[in-house]
Parts: sequence; structure tokens; C-alpha cells
Amino acid sequence: MIQIGNTLLSDDLAEKHFFCDLSKCKGACCVKGDAGAPLSVEEVLLLPEIIDKIKPFLRKEGIEAIEQQGTHILDAENETVTPLIQGKECAYVVFEKGIAMCGIEKAYIDGAITFRKPVSCHLYPIRIRKYEQFIAVNYDKWTICEPARQKGEKDGIPLYEFVKDALIRRFGNTWYRNLLTIIGQRLNKIRS
Repeated sequence: MIQIGNTLLSDDLAEKHFFCDLSKCKGACCVKGDAGAPLSVEEVLLLPEIIDKIKPFLRKEGIEAIEQQGTHILDAENETVTPLIQGKECAYVVFEKGIAMCGIEKAYIDGAITFRKPVSCHLYPIRIRKYEQFIAVNYDKWTICEPARQKGEKDGIPLYEFVKDALIRRFGNTWYRNLLTIIGQRLNKIRS
């Protein structure tokens, strides 16, 4: 376990390798599962404000799902998540050449909005869970990500490097530098 301030991180962040291989998984994390992407309080407040700028980047089915359910819903665990299209893919998903992509991120890339996408999506396969005394930062080992584990291992990409931008977005530069220091100290102990 790694501790940085009030965050407790799984050792997997330092020890496992990962790099998305969309050519193999086809963006299945946006399509499979029993709930949409977790949303922060800030994202729940932001999405209704920017939805009209996102809609031109979405599919008709996604727009209909959002208009019927709202920009966010509560899942079975009473957590706020993105809505789904007929209980399947995220309402914000679009497909390009058979690969699921985020319509919110497409709007961001096009310059229509300044919000990239939900931080939970940006962090994936990392999942954040808030508890009373700490924040847990864990690696979600889903079978659909086996190609990403293989590619990460083959290319030597540690999980913490793959999610670097998302971790900095969520916790800040200083936090990430602290993580690198701790990982570096661990590696030095192993080598000596």
C-alpha cells in the first residue's frame, strides 16, 4: 500500500503495466458493465450547463437517452453516473470505425467545451472511492482489459505512467511527484 496524504493507493499502480489497445478491446469499457461512468459532484453540476455543446457530437440514441433520463442518473448503489442507452453503452459514447469513443471528449478536442470527460473515465482502469478518513485509489482488473495489460507489459508502460495526466488532473502535480518519489525509493530498495 502507498500512502500520500489522505490517499491510499494499491501497490498495483507501481507494480502493474497497462496501455489501452483500442484496436483489440474496441473501447469496451464504454459499452460493457451494469452502470454508467461515475460522476463527481462538480461534473453533475457542469454537464447540464454544457450538454447543448456536447449534443452535436453524440449519436441520436445517446441524445434521446439523455433527454429521457437526464445528463446523469443514480445507479443501483445510489451513486451518480452517466445514463445508459437501453441499459447498454454510455449515452455519451460514439463509434468510429467500430471503436467506442467519448462524445464529450470529441467536443473537448474540437474546442466546443473545456471539460475533457468525466475524471473517472480519464482515470480508468483506476477507480477512486471516498471513505470517511481516506480516499482509496485502486486498479480495477477487468477481463476486457487483458489486451491493455499485455501491451503495457510488452511496451514496459507502468500503470502509474499510463494514467499520469488523469492522476495529475485529480490530485495535482505535487501529489504525482510524491508518487514518483515513493516509487523511486521502492525501486532503489529492490536494486540494493
